[in-house]
Amino acid sequence: MRVFTSLDDLTAAVGESIGPGPWRQVEQSRVDLFAEATDDHQWIHVDPVRAASGPFGGTVAHGYLTLSLLPALAGQLYRVEGIAMGVNYGLNRVRFPAPLRVGTAVRATATIAEVSQVSGGVQLVMAVAVEAEGGAKPVCVAETISRLYPRTDR
Repeated sequence: MRVFTSLDDLTAAVGESIGPGPWRQVEQSRVDLFAEATDDHQWIHVDPVRAASGPFGGTVAHGYLTLSLLPALAGQLYRVEGIAMGVNYGLNRVRFPAPLRVGTAVRATATIAEVSQVSGGVQLVMAVAVEAEGGAKPVCVAETISRLYPRTDR
């Protein structure tokens, strides 16, 4: 894990690549819970028997499930000391170049693309790639935008 000691330290790291992080397994139970939460019960995600003879040879995670793992995966890559709060501000670009087979482990690598001042903190833009263990292509690539706000109790 890369530890930044301040927002200035983070700013100085623009262009730096961090990671990869540790592997994290994506199991059918997580996919099923995501299907329940989003009302997306497409058989390629939730029906292992039918999906076994489908285009991916088994169930695959929803693309948006993979995307929703970005905060946790990126959180294993870096930490900025002195931060009271970080919020997801949005995304500039997202693609899912390859399916994520259920039961596969994923991890992230990120490049710090931009750090700029915003009212009360900084905006961090990171280019994140999520790879599946044994996969030839990433399962998700995204440019994430976060806002980080320093503690004021110091």
